[in-house]
Amino acid sequence: MASLNQPTPVTLPRYARVLSIAGSDSGGGAGIQADLKTMSALGCYGMTAITALTAQNTQGVRSIHGVPPVFLQEQLDAVLQDIGCDAVKIGMLHAPEIVAVVAAAIDRYSLPHVVLDPVMVATSGDRLIAEATVGELVRVLFPRAALITPNLDEAGLLLGRSLVHADQLEQAAQDLLAMGAKAVLIKGGHLPGDEVVDLLATADGERLRLSSTRIHTHNGHGTGCTLSSAIACQLALGHPLATAVSLARQYILGAIESGADVHTGQGHGPLNHGWDPQKQVVLR
Repeated sequence: MASLNQPTPVTLPRYARVLSIAGSDSGGGAGIQADLKTMSALGCYGMTAITALTAQNTQGVRSIHGVPPVFLQEQLDAVLQDIGCDAVKIGMLHAPEIVAVVAAAIDRYSLPHVVLDPVMVATSGDRLIAEATVGELVRVLFPRAALITPNLDEAGLLLGRSLVHADQLEQAAQDLLAMGAKAVLIKGGHLPGDEVVDLLATADGERLRLSSTRIHTHNGHGTGCTLSSAIACQLALGHPLATAVSLARQYILGAIESGADVHTGQGHGPLNHGWDPQKQVVLR
């Protein structure tokens, strides 16, 4: 019961707020740019804290300019002290000190629904993370994230072994959970064959196997960024984890299919993030 001397709290209408902590892609297909496009398409209010600037296009990454840790912290403080957030997507964290800043913000602001996409290698094959950062990512951020979303290459780097068959996904997921993750979505898009298989596994034993027919396209740039952002959006909108993953996967399949034959640049082109835009969602 509220005190007679205290006004009754008023819940004001607001947008579903999603914060992306990630690197910028000057080509617009991945990173912060893909995240904001995804958030807008799914009816959420997107915000950013940029960890690094990249000079890249559809053909590859030319250079990376890291943001000073103190400036990343200032971005986080500015956004979270004023606007707040309902979910967080974390992407490219190139250095251990950047990881530390993000972890401190998660604790300081009790950030909800943290989705960690352990970005290590670009679609073009360019390495995006320092070797020393990988261990810090696991030690510091795995326990703080509601979900991690590695693709096969990233899961292989984390586990120190190659993953080349769908029947390896279950053991890989168990091993990643044993490293401190609360839930893991292993993306099997790099598996051979005409079927794409993803596996969601949680520390409490839940398993959700998701499969679909492969969409043949040269436009796969930013797929991982887009999926993790879409999951964060669905969590911000109030869906439980398994539902959020399923809905996000439906969105990204549509984005891939509707942009499969479009030509943007001379390399790996982007998805069609705006294939089915939703109205901005107001929470009450």
